[in-house]
Amino acid sequence: MPDQILKQGPSARRKSPAATPRPAGRPKEIGTATDASATLAARSPITRRFKVILAFALVYVFWGSTYLGIRVAVERIPPILLAGVRFTVAGWLLLAFCGLTGRRVAVNRRQFAQLAFLGFILLGVSNAMLAWSELYVPTGLAALVVAVVPIWFLLVERFILPTGDRVTAWGVGGVALGALGVAVLLWPKVSAGETLGWMQLVACAGLLASSFCWAFGSVLSRRWKVRVDPLVASGWQMACAGGIDLIAGLVLGDEHRATWDATSLTAVLYLVVFGSWVGYSAYIWLLRHVPTAKVATYAYVNPVVAVFLGWLFLGESIDRYILAGAAIIVPAVALVTRSEDPGDDAAPVTEAG
Repeated sequence: MPDQILKQGPSARRKSPAATPRPAGRPKEIGTATDASATLAARSPITRRFKVILAFALVYVFWGSTYLGIRVAVERIPPILLAGVRFTVAGWLLLAFCGLTGRRVAVNRRQFAQLAFLGFILLGVSNAMLAWSELYVPTGLAALVVAVVPIWFLLVERFILPTGDRVTAWGVGGVALGALGVAVLLWPKVSAGETLGWMQLVACAGLLASSFCWAFGSVLSRRWKVRVDPLVASGWQMACAGGIDLIAGLVLGDEHRATWDATSLTAVLYLVVFGSWVGYSAYIWLLRHVPTAKVATYAYVNPVVAVFLGWLFLGESIDRYILAGAAIIVPAVALVTRSEDPGDDAAPVTEAG
């Protein structure tokens, strides 16, 4: 999305509008190239800002609601099969839409391998693990644990895929505070000393692993800069991740344990449309246009949406540990994001292709 202003040369600046006479009988032209460029330059920042705001709104609201959709779906469909069906349908239909709208869907071998790997990490592993964890933990708790993903962003970008930037005091404080918040959330599960409590603890560990995979895949996606249209990239990632999970689910015999009724189909449809098509595509677009730390701020809002919807529709309780954990984790995420935020003038990854 070009935001550059076309510059005029010195000779062009010296000429006045009346320097070149207009031929007799010729109507005055309105909207010359210079005028069009100036208009585009004036409107472009506003248009880009609106797109960024809209993309953030879609990620904030719809991704927060997908925790409820996943919880409803996994009560009837095993998690791996759910991920397989969801992303296979979403991916291939999105690719068909891209083809019908004139986008180039074909990719070369290198691009396909990169998109397949990113899809497997971001969706095939991370999302399937999240779905499994929601069998044992409430949606609000799941969203709060996953909210530590910006902390994983910092650790991945500093130590696993280093950029050479040093870790600031804000970052160290945020990581420490985030660890404390997670400990507060998990304490009731550790102290329960019963089977359900331990399974919830294992599920929370799975949520931490899920958020790590998400952060790793996101940073890798930003680092590789695959030169493919964002919607096409999303489609291939979903199709590849869905195919892998679908095969895995069929091998495990998940189809025999699935219940396909109106409720499960509605939940899957909601996840396909609003979680995969709308939310994920907006997220991929933001990764290419906005600094990573700003994109990670969705972790502030998603837990609030998830906790509210879990309470409203599923009757999930909000105890003092969830409130205390939220009061610690959200500031921790803010500290980490502040430590990584390079400012508004930082150059984002531009859309390729």
